[in-house]
Order: sequence, then C-alpha cells, then structure tokens
Amino acid sequence: MKLDLLTKLRETNPVVLNAANFVTVQDVANGLNALGASPIMSKEIAEADEMVQMASSLAINLGTLTKLQIEQISRLMQLAVRYQKPIVLDPVAVGAVKYRLDTANNLLANFPVSIIRGNVGEIAALGGFDWNAKGIDAGTGDENVDQIAQETAKKFHCVVIASGATDTISDGQKTAHIYNGTPLFQAHVGSGDMLSSIVAAFAAICPDSFEAAQTATLVFSATGELLAQEHPEVGPGTFSMYLMDYLAKISISQIENVAKFD
Repeated sequence: MKLDLLTKLRETNPVVLNAANFVTVQDVANGLNALGASPIMSKEIAEADEMVQMASSLAINLGTLTKLQIEQISRLMQLAVRYQKPIVLDPVAVGAVKYRLDTANNLLANFPVSIIRGNVGEIAALGGFDWNAKGIDAGTGDENVDQIAQETAKKFHCVVIASGATDTISDGQKTAHIYNGTPLFQAHVGSGDMLSSIVAAFAAICPDSFEAAQTATLVFSATGELLAQEHPEVGPGTFSMYLMDYLAKISISQIENVAKFD
C-alpha cells in the first residue's frame, strides 16, 4: 500500500475534471479540495477540449443522466483517451435502470477507462451477474463479490472497486480488500461519488491503477472510520461537515494506525 501517495497528492494538487451529478456536486468538490486535489466541474461541451487538456484525470458520474450530458461525457472521454488522461467511471444505478446500464456499456465499449468504482449491485450489473439492486443502493445477491469484481475487471480491461462494508478491488488478476469504513457512509448520499472523484485524484498521480485504487479507498474509508470513532455522537447531518475537516487533516500515521486490508 503506497500511502506516501497522499503526500504526493497534497504536494502536486492534481486537477480532477468532474462530469458530476447535480445531487452531490458540492460534496465532491469540497471533498477533493479538502484532501488536497483541485476540482473543476463542467457541463458545457464547447469547453471540453480545454478542460481535458488542463485536467490531470477525469471522474465521470452517471448519477443524473440526460441526453445532453451523455453527449458531453462521450466527448470528454474521447478527449481523455486522446490526451492520455486516466478516467474513473462511477456507473450510478446501472443495476436498477436499463437505460443507465445501456449507456454505461456503450461508453465502456467505445472509451477505455482506468478504474470503475461502484457498489456491488452496479459492478454486478456491468459484469452481467444476477443481482437485486435497489435504486442507487447495492441491494442483495448470492454471487461471490470477489468473482464479480474480477470478472468485471477482465471484461473491461480495467481496475474495479466494488464498494461496501468491505471494499473489494481487482484488476482481474490481483484482488485486494479494505475493511475500514463506517455505516455513516451509507447514510450520506454522495459518499460514493466523493470516493470516485478521490480515486481519480490518486489515479492522476499514480500510473498503477491498482495501487491508486487501493490507496484512495483506504484513505477515504479509514478517514470515515476514524471520524466515527472520535465522534460517536455524529449523525448523517453533521457527518459530511466533519468528513471535510478530517479529509483535510488526516495523516499517513493516523491511517496506518487503523488500516485493515489484505
């Protein structure tokens, strides 16, 4: 685990271009900024070329899709491939809505991504596994999560993060697990979107997508766990405010003290 990447991120302030959804865009921007990256948001296709050139990486979120946004996202991903910028895709609710699944599959068929980050239901849907997704939530299923992550990674030739109580990360060959976190993540809409963008920030500074995915997930999960341990009185409303503070001040030694992974 390359936790020194956190220091590098804070020293280099990578620019993460977000095709965000309107529900969580402020949390995503503030989370990136608190950790030490530089967020930039765009919804205008006319500025796509300049935006991608200035960006260090892209975070593509399918949370509030429109036809116009799909056109913009396609252009952003096309340019990211041209300029060799890593792409992180968050396929929100593809396990629950066929239109979203078709859109995600079409994007992935045309534009290679470095990392896909979603809950187990979303990753299962992309991988073609049976899973009972529930809206934006993971839902339930009987399949082995390691197998889901591995096979989906192989299918799309990328790294996959299947988020949950245990986060499962695979490149199709290697598979790792992060056991940190807090139930408060599930109570706060936007936690997953924030993680996807933070993964993009680490992908911007680490050419090894598996290492970037591992480290980003551990940093985020351990930060939330430490917050919950030190402030047991915190509920969903104040959790997001505390989370920004903790992302800004979390240290490598603090993460090492609580880290649980294999």
